[in-house]
Amino acid sequence: MAARINKLLLQLMLAGTLLVSSTLGALAAQRYMRLEPNVPYDGRFTFARLRYARYPGWSYDYPTMERHLMTMVREVTSLRPHMTGSNIHTMDDPELLKYPVAYLSEPGYWVPNESEVQGLRTYLAKGGFLIVDDFMRGEWMNFEYQMRRVLPNARIDRLDVSHPIFDTFFHIRTLEMKYPHDPYLDAEFLGIHESNDPTKRLSVIINYNNDIGDYMEWSDDNWWPVNITNEAYKFAINYIVYGLTR
Repeated sequence: MAARINKLLLQLMLAGTLLVSSTLGALAAQRYMRLEPNVPYDGRFTFARLRYARYPGWSYDYPTMERHLMTMVREVTSLRPHMTGSNIHTMDDPELLKYPVAYLSEPGYWVPNESEVQGLRTYLAKGGFLIVDDFMRGEWMNFEYQMRRVLPNARIDRLDVSHPIFDTFFHIRTLEMKYPHDPYLDAEFLGIHESNDPTKRLSVIINYNNDIGDYMEWSDDNWWPVNITNEAYKFAINYIVYGLTR
């Protein structure tokens, strides 16, 4: 299976589906791409990204990361996700409740209003699974503050490689990973379990000092080593499968 992902990564790089160069100007253009209309609900898996006000970090890696990830999901799982479309929802959008897995980017600058706080609390209470990604160092303080507005009594647990989420589809052998733009910054994996009970379902997975979205976004542009990008896809696919099956 790992060999198959490696082959797909190489195909992506050769295909050159991202029409960007590795310049800062191209990177900025990619990150401020025009938003696409949401995919109408039809029961198929649709990648759902959460939007918040005041800072554009919620959109970073969009929509290229979604396209690449859904390509991998289609190739290595029995899911048949939407390939050419994905969804963006505010946290208080009732439509969000139709999508079991949601992705939150750059939570270091996330400041939800009270309606969004309640909306995300409801989403998690009804069984939604949240993937938190792309933040580091002191950005933790804002993330934790806002998350405690959503779940005031939540306990944030440090996860190790024995947690079921790391063996849901791919058997991940190590959590050793680096933040893509800082080779000296070690990634950390944390989570929030239902009822603060580590034997129960994980409702939030937190990629701190990490950015698996960036690894996946640039996987066809040869920015990052294939083996590390490979691992980012494994984590993301495990998260999706866990969110759909637990």
